[in-house]
Amino acid sequence: MRFAVSRLSLALILLLGAGCAKRESIVARGTRDGVLHFSIGSEPSDLDPHTVVALADAKVMSALFEPLVTFEPGTLAPKPALAERWEISADGLTYTFHVRADAKWSNGETVTAQDCADSWHRILTPSLAAPYADWFYLLRGAEAFHKGQTKDFSTVGVVATDARTLVVTLTHPAPYFLQILLNSPWRPVNVRSIAALGDPYQRGTPWTQPGHLVSSGPFVLKEWSAHQSILVEKSPTYWDRAHVRLNAIRFYPIDNIDAEERAYRAGQLHVTWALPLSKVLPLQREKSPALRIDPIMQTFFFRLNVRRPPFDDIRIRRALALSIDRQTLADKILPGGRQPASSFVPPILKGYTPPAHAAYDLATAQQLLADSGHAGGKGLPPVEILYNNSDILRLVAEAIQQMWHRDLGIDARLVNQEYKVVMASRRAGDFQILLGDWTADYLDATTFLDLWRHDSGNNYTGWSDPAYDALADRVNATADPAARAALLAQEESLVLDAAPIIPIFFNTHVYLLQPAVKGWQPTPMDHTDFRYVWLEP
Repeated sequence: MRFAVSRLSLALILLLGAGCAKRESIVARGTRDGVLHFSIGSEPSDLDPHTVVALADAKVMSALFEPLVTFEPGTLAPKPALAERWEISADGLTYTFHVRADAKWSNGETVTAQDCADSWHRILTPSLAAPYADWFYLLRGAEAFHKGQTKDFSTVGVVATDARTLVVTLTHPAPYFLQILLNSPWRPVNVRSIAALGDPYQRGTPWTQPGHLVSSGPFVLKEWSAHQSILVEKSPTYWDRAHVRLNAIRFYPIDNIDAEERAYRAGQLHVTWALPLSKVLPLQREKSPALRIDPIMQTFFFRLNVRRPPFDDIRIRRALALSIDRQTLADKILPGGRQPASSFVPPILKGYTPPAHAAYDLATAQQLLADSGHAGGKGLPPVEILYNNSDILRLVAEAIQQMWHRDLGIDARLVNQEYKVVMASRRAGDFQILLGDWTADYLDATTFLDLWRHDSGNNYTGWSDPAYDALADRVNATADPAARAALLAQEESLVLDAAPIIPIFFNTHVYLLQPAVKGWQPTPMDHTDFRYVWLEP
């Protein structure tokens, strides 16, 4: 009897032990199956490379759509993608791209040079209201076409001379042109497949939904559950599929940084978008192999809406700019190598030195406010700082709110909205002060400074100055690197003095990465080429 009871007890223990055994985590299963689980920080505004604006959107675009030219992650040397080769004319104005014969759309159609020309025709069509259309002003005749001065696209310097040859003519030499092609707006789309569902030159056509989206990249869209996840799977038609080692990527739009970190610790993510500030120093002290702090060309800053009082007064704008103690911000609440920003262009950009510019001068700030008739903030109504869901944005906004109240007597109120709502408010100009960031799209100061031209699709401040535009035009016409850098510094100094923008800090990319992720190679522009990534237990 005792023997029978003992056998029964042992069986119960084994059964309970099996029931309590730890389930295989999402990350462990993903590593085994070749599925990368990746947080992108916010819900994409769309999956149309011609209309998206955020870094999170660009991550998904890089999986779905192939550029003409890509780059070796380590060296940033240009490499063939849709274009197997190219030639550049001696004057730097004409680029001839040869589209590879084995490039396919996900519906099996061959990618042609005409597809590329049709894509750029689409983004330049005014009715699409593409925020990056002004980038294409680099092409001869593109500005006139986009502004409706002509409806004849043949006047634009883009022509498919045959099925595999695309000839592109620029308005001026641009040594960064091949780099700019890596960005989402320049990636070709299949205009025919869009037209089958509606007007390809209007937003809202449902072509970006699963089952409709035709793409050319290493992955194809399988699922898109809003605010839950986006699943892309390895494309069977991709020209370089033999070198794609991931079977799938599941992107998660987790806009709560604490929830994201908890998901990582629970084995639900291979990669986080960011990391709570409170976690950075402890992980640095313990030398965690999961902690990544990567250099990135990214500036956090305020946009001020100069179309609305009180920010139509340059004295008030400059007072706000000069009263931010950026060094204290960096020292007290911004760990992870983040630096105070006295310029808009990060100083790590080679070949350009930002202008010397006073960043913190409280006495001058107080005098400027008094000169505007609002000494000590008297008579100024409350102002609003708008920002999207983000731990770092909240802490920065709260700290600056306190500085302005303490030192200037200004009542600044914080307004937090979902990312998509903030982007809509930004487009509509429905804000007073907008806290956000800008990341370099290519390695040249113009990627930051061209934002503030009067015709930039990403300006949103309402500020413009013919003198600024004239300097930008001179930059484009100047070939000598030293002379060009000096003009760029004048340009930056002008916008900093006018203060429609207020730089706050230069960021680093601080996040968590599972050791199972191999081939991960960040770039200063934060592009990710998923062809180089694989998972290993």
